[in-house]
Amino acid sequence: MKKYIKIFGLAIAAVFTAPTNAQDHDIYKNIEFKMPQVKETNFPNRVVSIEQYGAKSGGIVKNTEAFKKAIVETNQKGGGKITVPRGIWLTGPIELKSNINLHLEDGALIIFSKDFNDYPLIETSFEGLNTTRTVSPIYAKDVQNIAITGNGVIDGNGDAWRFVKKGKMTDSQWKTLVESGGVLSDDKKIWFPSEGSKLGYVSSSNFNVPDKISKEDLIKVKDFLRPVMVSIVNADRVLLDGPTFQNSPAWNIHPLMSSNIIIRNLTVRNPWYSQNGDGLDVESCKNVLIYNNTFDVGDDAICIKSGKDQDGRDRGIATENVIIKNNTVYHAHGGVVIGSEMSGGVKNVHVSGCTFIGTDIGLRFKTTRGRGGIVENIYVSNIDMINIPAQVIGFSMFYEGKSPIAEEGDTESAKTAEKIYPITAETPTFRNMFFKNINAATSEEAINIVGLAEMNIQNIVIEDSYFDTKKALSIIDADGIQLKNVTMKFTEGNAATIYNSKNIDLTTVKFESSKTPIIKVLGNKTSKIKLPKSINKNNISISKDVQKNAVL
Repeated sequence: MKKYIKIFGLAIAAVFTAPTNAQDHDIYKNIEFKMPQVKETNFPNRVVSIEQYGAKSGGIVKNTEAFKKAIVETNQKGGGKITVPRGIWLTGPIELKSNINLHLEDGALIIFSKDFNDYPLIETSFEGLNTTRTVSPIYAKDVQNIAITGNGVIDGNGDAWRFVKKGKMTDSQWKTLVESGGVLSDDKKIWFPSEGSKLGYVSSSNFNVPDKISKEDLIKVKDFLRPVMVSIVNADRVLLDGPTFQNSPAWNIHPLMSSNIIIRNLTVRNPWYSQNGDGLDVESCKNVLIYNNTFDVGDDAICIKSGKDQDGRDRGIATENVIIKNNTVYHAHGGVVIGSEMSGGVKNVHVSGCTFIGTDIGLRFKTTRGRGGIVENIYVSNIDMINIPAQVIGFSMFYEGKSPIAEEGDTESAKTAEKIYPITAETPTFRNMFFKNINAATSEEAINIVGLAEMNIQNIVIEDSYFDTKKALSIIDADGIQLKNVTMKFTEGNAATIYNSKNIDLTTVKFESSKTPIIKVLGNKTSKIKLPKSINKNNISISKDVQKNAVL
């Protein structure tokens, strides 16, 4: 039954709870949007072992055919559980089929082959673009009712694939890597595992997609076309429960255009230097539960996406109805992230009960001109963070470009860099995001909001939160930012810098500092700014280009 309650300071449709037969009813509690119960997997009682199909442990013999035979035969008989016993199981790619539960018993380790010949080129999507890559170590397409369960480990042997930047390693690590073989870039700052990998890198002007050579020549740079480790495309009813997923060639786990997904109780690991070493990228998916997981990775941890630029807009499939609860993130570029590939849109996302420890950015929202897409109806609550090296909450609509303010208060830089573009299908939108009970200790910067001149970040509410950081608050090209009962304890810079923004309400913000808190207000488009009454008027710096009465 629907009713109306007040949450995050707004009257919205009431919380919906799952039916009584939900496996974990708590996961559906206190959700701010109508969330259908995720349809769960269900398998026949049939159980077979890969050893019945000739698999041999020890990490020496490839078991590709044994996995294939076990999966194909079990699928043909209607499905069931395929067990991987304790031991080391070397294999090439594994293709999952409908009604298969790949179950790793305690002590089981699946490790994927370093032989690139085991991974043919396929047409797929990577980083939101339609492209050609090598097939993933674990892949499934056009399937339903699949699972990977158990307490074993799945290792993608990513170090065989990845190029590594010198700046991400210690001197001794770099020396060991170079002495292991491979080739260096011309400037000696990047290590590649092979000449083909290096050729692919220099053939790419657009990140990881070689666009300077013909499609026919991609075979020459096959080593560069690193796959995501787990690729699940166009699937319904997917369960990942229990295993450790580690050492992926590119992204670790990538559900794409899929629905009814449950991801829980996982440990997801990558070396911190791993290029594109994301933990989980949920792209253009619907009805997703992500809970009780631990991430320690080389790039973003839990990332919500929906395609990039024209390819993403052509696909036109948003990611929606996502619950993210009770996850722990250690090293990552972002703890929970939306973007930057969000061209198909993202809506109805609930994040709560997460802990970020030393994560580069805690809550990260990123896009850029050219993406298009709308991100809206995002609800984040009860997040604890410590030792965040960058922003606790960061919004950037200049992910691939220059921010309109190079340094805090640098208006000349802002005017030089900022240009208003026409609003088109390529213009991204961030709006209607609500944060409550966000707490951060000993971190770098509390909140940084950077919108576009032509499309401001809109309607952001942050309340009942405490930030203990070096730097406090920056708001640039934003409309409708409310901070309610927020305390910012800071040691460096201004209390707040507000540039070309409007409808900003900081009335109940408490700034704590050993020095006098200064608020700077800049930009001729700035208007309707409400500042804390506790701030002395002499400590409010208003630039000459700000319109009269912009500060209320």
